Amino acid sequence: MSRVGKRPVTVANGIEVSVDGTVVVAKKGNLEKRLETHGRVSISVDGAEVTFTRNGEDKESSAYWGTYRALFNNIIIGLDKGFEKSLEINGVGYRASVSGKVLNLQLGHSHDINFDIPEGLDVTVVKNIITIKGSDKQVVGQAAAEIRDFRPPEPYKGKGVKYTDEVIIRKAGKAAGK
Repeated sequence: MSRVGKRPVTVANGIEVSVDGTVVVAKKGNLEKRLETHGRVSISVDGAEVTFTRNGEDKESSAYWGTYRALFNNIIIGLDKGFEKSLEINGVGYRASVSGKVLNLQLGHSHDINFDIPEGLDVTVVKNIITIKGSDKQVVGQAAAEIRDFRPPEPYKGKGVKYTDEVIIRKAGKAAGK
């Protein structure tokens, strides 16, 4: 049985939650996030708490119970505080800059890479640190993964794009001759 699904989701101040059939809607100001549950769980709103209950006793309904609770909790956290990922660029001549809704990356390729910043994200570059902020956890993580994928860090010199909290295990280079 899901332990995640048992806990109610506490809604922060300033966020309105409503249930429209099988869709849970969370609003804060002009931002609105919707979670479609496809009728797999029952939803009840009690003041500042939202609880999810499963519709069956099988394993699948238990999995959906915890999943939809976690997804809705991420929506509430995103509307309240937001999500952030930081990437670090290492390498001689490796640079990044933001102009409008385009992130320009110079990562040692023969050409510059222009990454279109998805809607709802705020990307800033300070020296060699790229910071991605947004209210949707999935979009923030996907954008960070795509940027990292342009030049993943290599284990010999550590050059490339890595998460700031990522540890690159370094390998020794060629051994000297006999």
